[in-house]
Amino acid sequence: MFEPRMMHHPTTLRGFVRKLPVGIYQLAMVVFMSLPTSLWSAETKVSLWTTKTAVAPGGTATAAIVFELKEGWHTYWRNGGDAAQPPSLAWDLPPGVETGPIQWPLPEKEVVSGLTSYSYHEEVLLLVPLQFDASLKPGQVNLQCQVNWLECQETCVPRQAKVLGTIEISLEEKASDEAPLIQRSADLVPETDNALPLRADWSKTLAEDERILTLELDPQSGFRWLDFYPHENDSFELGGASTLLPNRTEAIRLEKNVLNWEDSWPAQISGVALLIDADEKPWTRETTIVLGGSFPQTEKTTDSTQAATLPSNKTLQRPSMLLMLGFALLGGMILNLMPCVLPVISLKILGFVEQGAEDRKKVFQMGLLYGLGVLVSFWALASIVIAIQSTGQSANWGMQFQNPQFLLLMTILLTLIALNFFGVFEITGGSLTGVASRLGGGHGRGGAFANGVLATILATPCTAPFLGTALGFAFTQPPTGILLMFTTIGVGLALPYVALSWNPGWLQILPRPGAWMTRFKVFMGFPMLGTVVWLYSIARLHFGPGGDLWLGLCLVSIALLAWIYGECIQKARGRKGWAWGALLAGILVTYGWILEHELNWRQPALKDGENTPSDATLISGKNGIQWMAWSEAAVIQAQQKGQVVLVDFTAKWCPNCQVNKKTSIEIPSVKEKLESIGGLTMRGDYTFQDRRITQKLKEHGRIGVPLVLVYPPSEGAEPIVLPELLTPSIVLKALDEASGSAMVPIDG
Repeated sequence: MFEPRMMHHPTTLRGFVRKLPVGIYQLAMVVFMSLPTSLWSAETKVSLWTTKTAVAPGGTATAAIVFELKEGWHTYWRNGGDAAQPPSLAWDLPPGVETGPIQWPLPEKEVVSGLTSYSYHEEVLLLVPLQFDASLKPGQVNLQCQVNWLECQETCVPRQAKVLGTIEISLEEKASDEAPLIQRSADLVPETDNALPLRADWSKTLAEDERILTLELDPQSGFRWLDFYPHENDSFELGGASTLLPNRTEAIRLEKNVLNWEDSWPAQISGVALLIDADEKPWTRETTIVLGGSFPQTEKTTDSTQAATLPSNKTLQRPSMLLMLGFALLGGMILNLMPCVLPVISLKILGFVEQGAEDRKKVFQMGLLYGLGVLVSFWALASIVIAIQSTGQSANWGMQFQNPQFLLLMTILLTLIALNFFGVFEITGGSLTGVASRLGGGHGRGGAFANGVLATILATPCTAPFLGTALGFAFTQPPTGILLMFTTIGVGLALPYVALSWNPGWLQILPRPGAWMTRFKVFMGFPMLGTVVWLYSIARLHFGPGGDLWLGLCLVSIALLAWIYGECIQKARGRKGWAWGALLAGILVTYGWILEHELNWRQPALKDGENTPSDATLISGKNGIQWMAWSEAAVIQAQQKGQVVLVDFTAKWCPNCQVNKKTSIEIPSVKEKLESIGGLTMRGDYTFQDRRITQKLKEHGRIGVPLVLVYPPSEGAEPIVLPELLTPSIVLKALDEASGSAMVPIDG
């Protein structure tokens, strides 16, 4: 049965109150487990794999308890966190077969409503070492394990299952087909290292049973803190929230709260340290830290493994902040030329023309206000990233385009801007920037500021040369570093416009204001309408069956309401009460019936199977390149078969991804090359949030798509990472290098 952990009596009433919810939760688990499990349909498939099908007497193997969870479900790590239980294993093995402790892959940390959990999603392998006695006779050995776990979505259901397996005792050992997958999971298990340059001590007492613990890193090690995941402990609770403190010359510090259940305070803590080395690569090590100790002396070690774990400061050089700031500035400037930002050019051009007759001081003022709009927006983005990372979750560039509410509101907003350009209705205030002007507070100044905000919003699904490197660096920095990098990107994005407004002489090529401006305004509405179509094509994916129709009807209804406002209220004379009544009724019907009832816009449901990975072959593109759904297991299996694998991590909301696909991937020359080398193509769709792809992006220093990888046809070989913007020659060269197993860097 699924046994709750023993409860220790807290020494204070306050501690009892804090621990009470966990006790109630554990009691509920006992009640749940006493009910027939047939009352629920399991959302998890559990199976038993081994690294070997045959093992010699006295030999070893590794067993893997495999959890395959349906989308949206999760189970827990060895320390589940607040009010959560880890899986438990009860083995039934014949004499002569012994098991070791469970090896736990690194979990994901999640904070919801102030409660921290450490969980696994989609698939996880819990690894257990097996030792076979030398006295075992040849023959088949049966393995049996009773598995108890929680499967959770909005609520948790306790589950149990019995998994079976066999292994032959033979003088000739044989590896299983699953061995590479088990090894890949073993690579995700943090190594144990108690010689890390860490120390810990109490820094503040908050109450009789609550203190603040400060974990310190030796700055000479070249490492920085990401987080610390504590192991389970029944004597005290190490809080999930982590606070990165300002660095000191003698230590890089991380702070956590500790609530004690015993009379004495712990003398040591254990858990997983998550670090970033000077090459910006993540490190995870399982460790035990004695409180009040000094930094271990690692530089004198002769152990090669430990020396590799902790390279000397001479070999660990941090990327130059100045260089990264230069990349950020250049990337921000190039961002103005990316397809996602080009529609905003219509707003900028109209602003330039409108300012043509103004004095130089006012024109420059407009430029500064536009730049301020860009900077304020980037500061808001930086704040969101900092807030998300403070909860232990991952943030990425363009993440708002995975949010259906954001997509819906942006589609409606740009529809209104396009209708304003077409003259369906007008926004008073003397500014040709229309809706953006009103959003900014009216008049040209507000419009300039709002244009900067809009440019930033539309820029975020794109990456540009140099920008990906800068953002990858920024997302690993402490809050001040994130803010500085985002500010520099914003300066780069705004700089061309501000420079033009500073020297109006550069604007002499533009004609004087006149009647042509009205026609030009209508013409520039079409690029804005094209952006609406692009946003619609993404937003519709988030809604259930019929979402295409109802989202389209919503936009038609909004266009009709805009026409009523323009024709029957703005331009009409006399009584307008009926028009206001019709407008109000139309708004209520559009919101209440279409948005709330039909689209359920606040909690939309994905179309069945819309973003569910499958092993089915997908045919896409006029050149007939066959795409398989990406998974780590599929890549490994293809490498085992000696195939080159091209993986395209993409999203429908990513313009750069679509440009790469049309110009450099789904083209005849690439198709012919793939056929000639027997290559395989896989696609990882990041249109919706996918934790596996988020992790893969982080592994390769990217904070968003596109990411294109080309794997050589040998198991375990590292992929060739292609730049954000591709050309046919870059892709063809990578395929050539991979098929020849020559790992040569690909220049962008």
